[in-house]
Amino acid sequence: MNSRGRIAVRLAAAMALGALVLLPEVRATPITIDWVTVGNPGNAADTTGFGRVNYGYQIMKFEFTNAQYAGFLNAIDPEGTNPNLVYNSDMGSNARGGITNTGSTNGSRYAVKSNMGDKPVNYVSWWDAARVSNWLHNGAQTYGTTDATATAPQNTGAYTVGTATSGDAVAKNSGALYWLPTENEWYKAAYYDPTLSGTGGYRVYGNGFSSQPTAVTSGTTGIGTVGGTGNFANYSSQGSWNGQTGNVTTVGTNGGPSYYGAFDMSGNVGELNDLDGLALSGSSRGNRGGNWGTLSPSILSSSTSSSVTPSFAGSSVLGFRLAAVPEPSTCAMALAGLACGGYTMWRRRKRA
Repeated sequence: MNSRGRIAVRLAAAMALGALVLLPEVRATPITIDWVTVGNPGNAADTTGFGRVNYGYQIMKFEFTNAQYAGFLNAIDPEGTNPNLVYNSDMGSNARGGITNTGSTNGSRYAVKSNMGDKPVNYVSWWDAARVSNWLHNGAQTYGTTDATATAPQNTGAYTVGTATSGDAVAKNSGALYWLPTENEWYKAAYYDPTLSGTGGYRVYGNGFSSQPTAVTSGTTGIGTVGGTGNFANYSSQGSWNGQTGNVTTVGTNGGPSYYGAFDMSGNVGELNDLDGLALSGSSRGNRGGNWGTLSPSILSSSTSSSVTPSFAGSSVLGFRLAAVPEPSTCAMALAGLACGGYTMWRRRKRA
């Protein structure tokens, strides 16, 4: 149940796709993602109507961090020209943002700010998260392109987004290996506990508890401080550091995990989900879990959801985590015509 493994996926950086212009290979630092498995397929829905999922899947153990997002940016945009607006300048200018775009060396133009690498990325939109999904689906290649109209690894795969940055969100493609979780997938990973009452049920909060959490405080580097019970969450602007009254805190330091082992599903940053379901596009995307500034703990609970437009990226309180297929083979993420080699992405797993 608690076995862990590591799959190294090595994919080539050279390909020919019509108008694609390849830059000299830029070796970005491999990103590491921890995953937990959400099992118990066919569980009953909660009284809210959410949470039933008929298949197993994985979800990120932690929210997507600034360090991981900077790795994505440097891989797909080594020259720092910001195609498709995947970098929001508020990440650099706002004290609660975590990434700058001031580097002078290709492949490392984007850098995380001091003490911000392990904080959840914010100032991101649904389009940004969809492009991260595509990049991972396509093997996290280390090449870039100077042609904004070319088929780049961030523009197709899990989602066919092309070069769009606004408008209706598109449906997840069949065969996607990584994606924004649907609301039911997110809800189940956060609140479902198959051992509750002997037959399974739902916790009220995403930290494994049904009683109101205590708000975390923070050390000077943004690490959340919690008590022995683990019934804590980063909300109510109590996690203050870096000169800010309330701020994002280090992922995984804000109280206990959900039953499946996912952290920070209540508080820290609100998380995007595909509100309209598995196969639908739409003009709004879901947002669940509350955030560091949420005043009422009820907004952190299973009873509350909200929505944003797919292009909305102007907030320090909104981030994301991804879902994934349970067991991809070593080279399952390769596109046709690619050989195994080149960029390495470590995928850690925890089975539940």
